[in-house]
Amino acid sequence: MVCYLQAENLTKSYGELVMFDRISFAINEGERIALIARNGAGKSTLLNLIAGRDSADEGTITPRRDLRVAYLEQDPAFDPALTVLEASLGANRDDARVIAAYERAITDPTGEGLQEAMTEMDARGLWDREQRVKQILSRLRIDDFGQRVGTLSGGQLKRVALASVLLSECDLLILDEPTNHLDTEMTEWLEEYLTSSRSALLMVTHDRYFLDRVCSDILELEERHLYHYHGNYSYYLAKRQERIDAAAAQRESDENRYRHELEWIRRQPQARATKAQARIDAFYDLKDRLQTTRTQRAVRLEVQAGRIGTKIFEAKEVCKSYGEKRILDHFNYNFARYEKLCIVGDNGCGKSTFLRLLMGLEQPDSGTIEVGESVRFGYYSQQGLEFDPTKRVIDIAHDIAREVDLGDGRRLSASQFLHHFLFLPEQQYNYVAKLSGGERKRLYLCTVLMRNPNFLVLDEPTNDLDIMTLGVLEEYLRAFRGCVIVVSHDRYFVDKVADHLLVFCGDGEIKDFAGNYSEYLVWKRDFEAARRAAAAAEEQRNRPIEEPRRQKPASKRLSFREQQEFAALDAEIPVLESEKAELEALLSSGTLSHEELTRTAERIGTLIDEIDEKTMRWLELSERA
Repeated sequence: MVCYLQAENLTKSYGELVMFDRISFAINEGERIALIARNGAGKSTLLNLIAGRDSADEGTITPRRDLRVAYLEQDPAFDPALTVLEASLGANRDDARVIAAYERAITDPTGEGLQEAMTEMDARGLWDREQRVKQILSRLRIDDFGQRVGTLSGGQLKRVALASVLLSECDLLILDEPTNHLDTEMTEWLEEYLTSSRSALLMVTHDRYFLDRVCSDILELEERHLYHYHGNYSYYLAKRQERIDAAAAQRESDENRYRHELEWIRRQPQARATKAQARIDAFYDLKDRLQTTRTQRAVRLEVQAGRIGTKIFEAKEVCKSYGEKRILDHFNYNFARYEKLCIVGDNGCGKSTFLRLLMGLEQPDSGTIEVGESVRFGYYSQQGLEFDPTKRVIDIAHDIAREVDLGDGRRLSASQFLHHFLFLPEQQYNYVAKLSGGERKRLYLCTVLMRNPNFLVLDEPTNDLDIMTLGVLEEYLRAFRGCVIVVSHDRYFVDKVADHLLVFCGDGEIKDFAGNYSEYLVWKRDFEAARRAAAAAEEQRNRPIEEPRRQKPASKRLSFREQQEFAALDAEIPVLESEKAELEALLSSGTLSHEELTRTAERIGTLIDEIDEKTMRWLELSERA
């Protein structure tokens, strides 16, 4: 197996904050590696080092000679004057110019410049590239190739940057939160694209289904150290728990030994020179180890919601449009007590607008939304809050509440509440200006939950949060004794939290689905397949009856040998297709070793060629059968 990149003994600090200490790892051909860590632990820092955007304090990164690397940053930046096409093609500005000229020519009714554009496309061999650009941008819902980048939304900009990376034809893809701003359909397409790509992959993502289906390896950065797991996310969870259990058992053993050795130290008041110096040194080494290790414990947040009455909110004949675009069309809904609802739908269909209507931040065109008097909203928006960068984390919490009522006679201090949301005591005195983007989102979430709301409205709360925080939030919402509305594309999160779904279908149509996200996706695929089948059947019925074909000349009929070949192909092709399907399932299971992955991928490629060849021959013979 070819080694693309080797990192050895990497250390990186910012002042007194040590991100990681003497970590080593390798990225090999065909590997799809996910990097998992808490927000602020150094994920983006490590990606920047590998991409050459930053340098380590110590250690080396040795890439393979002529290694081609493409990097999707969490917050990509482009020249606002560039078109979508130019930004997607990156450094290939000449290619972008030629393709753009061809696109303009084919839409010109006069046909002026078309021949010249086609000639230049031929000369540069850009036909396949043009189709690939269109395919990827279209799958990411970017259709206006001439639009200026400066006019795009943040989500559109991230998708253009993703397209640029996928089009780069590199050896190593580095992706920082690639599924942010993607709906479910786009995410599933990206899963298929990356699993079939020949590029090695290193990525940071909080999408756990995505991790399960795409990744072959997991790197976990924790307490400045790096742990390597050879498997997908499910495998990682099992092995990580084994590691945590082993570490807890070791710590318990160390604590028992420490107590015993401390007693021995205290029993001997003589000068140290008279004691066993080796035993003394071992005691202090043990003491240092206990001070630097922390036990891993499950975090549970069971904060009591404020009392909520029987009347929550009721929408009556609500309509909302922006120009010709309908968001709600005579929408009616009576929200039940303790209901946990998730809103799903394609980007731009009006989910966030609906939340703003509910919160009274926007007004409907017609109809009414009545909110109960006892309802106290906790609203988490995509835009977040702008914190004072000169304040410390603990100061932000104290501005809201000094204590949080747990509802059973217990109270948590603001510091204890922050600790539950993975702000360690020493981190609580960091200035906001020093927090990472994910840590600021986590702090914003804490400020929402600390206000003791009884109705939580969460707009894409999973974006930029680490997997550990998502686990804490899921447990909190499942135990929350109040109402919840969530807008999210995170399939795993929705499956854990929601009782049912409101599906925004577009053009003001909204459906209530009694099930989780995974069940909805299965239903949606079946429904769309049935609709396509019905449309095809209707088209077949409406097709004019063709005259019977004339009998083919006897000379063109199959020979005896060709008849045997035809029968053999008829039997062979399904067997090959079945083998291909089994290997594809095995490839995405995450259970194969690197060598097995390579062999399986090669066999699938051979099968595809063989199936294509035999199918073409079968079609040729069937025309004469």
